[in-house]
Amino acid sequence: MNIVRPALKLTHDGALAVMQAALATATAMGAPQCIAIVDEGCNLLAFVRMDGARVLSVESATRKAMTAATTGEPTGHMPPEKASALAAATSGRMTNLLGGLPLKVDGQIVGGIGVGSGTGEQDLEVARAAVAAFARHIGNMDVA
Repeated sequence: MNIVRPALKLTHDGALAVMQAALATATAMGAPQCIAIVDEGCNLLAFVRMDGARVLSVESATRKAMTAATTGEPTGHMPPEKASALAAATSGRMTNLLGGLPLKVDGQIVGGIGVGSGTGEQDLEVARAAVAAFARHIGNMDVA
């Protein structure tokens, strides 16, 4: 019987690499964003509120990252009745707004990114660019 299991962990440097890709995309789009990156336990590793990003998007970006890291799924695709139940059951800590994506290595969730302050589509575009950069970094290293 195994009583422990090996686990990959997102590092602060990894979170910063994801952040840099998100910032570059948001800047190129001209859409100031709040960007949150969490580890698999929903612990905040990196956060930026770009100049001009909405103050209340600090919370939504963080909750998007937490939701993606917890569920392993993108945010924004849940039926409305389930989304309301999810928010209520978690005291608002989880959300179904577009802009949250999980960070995975070999199918294992190592974290999540949440982006907020633009339209849902802009938020998702920034998050996708960051996840693509993450995947390129993973492809360049030995994770075994």
